[in-house]
Amino acid sequence: MTYDERKMTRLNPQLPMTTLAPKKRIGLVVVLTGYGKGKTSSAMGMVLRACGHGMKVCVIQFMKGDIFTGEWEGVKKLDCDVEIVATGMGFCGIQGNPYPRASHREAAQRALGLAKERIGSNGYDLIVLDEINNAIHLKLVDLEQAVELIRGKPRLLHLILTGRDAAPEIIALADTASEVQEIVHAYRKDIEPQPGVDF
Repeated sequence: MTYDERKMTRLNPQLPMTTLAPKKRIGLVVVLTGYGKGKTSSAMGMVLRACGHGMKVCVIQFMKGDIFTGEWEGVKKLDCDVEIVATGMGFCGIQGNPYPRASHREAAQRALGLAKERIGSNGYDLIVLDEINNAIHLKLVDLEQAVELIRGKPRLLHLILTGRDAAPEIIALADTASEVQEIVHAYRKDIEPQPGVDF
C-alpha cells in the first residue's frame, strides 16, 4: 500500500462515490461560539474540507500567537493553498498573559485590518476569523467594525467567526450558528492541555 493509499481508505470501494453540487453557490457566514471545546477545531475541519475542494483559504487568529499550536505546522503538510496568520498576543487578561490591554487592542486592530484586506481582495474562498468573538466581547474589536466586515464580504466567500461570547448582532448575521456546550472538560480535572487535541 502506498503512502497516498494509506491516507484515505474506503472500506467498501464498490459503493459509488457521489459528488454534490449545489444548484446555487452561496458564501455562508458561520458562527462557532460557546464555552465548550471545539470551536477552532471545527473551523479547521472546514479548512481541511475546503482544501479537499481546491479552495483558497486564510485563517486569521485574533487572540493566538504566543503559544505554539499544531495547525501552524499541520497546514504546511497539506498540499493546499491555506495561509494562517497568528496576529494575537495571547488571551487578554488570562493565563498570566503579561501584555497590557492597549497592546492587545492594537494587535486586534491590525488583525481586523488584515481581515478587511483579505476579504476585500475577493481572492479567497473561505476565511476564518479565529477568536474574533472573544476580541469583540473584550472590546479589542468594536462590534460595528465586525458587522461592517460581515456585511461587506463578497457574495461567494465563506466567512467563519469563532470564539466564545458571540454577540447577538453577530449571530443574527449568520447563516449557520452553533454553540459548543461544555459537558465535561479535562481542564477541570487538573489535566493539562494535550498536544494534538488541545493545541
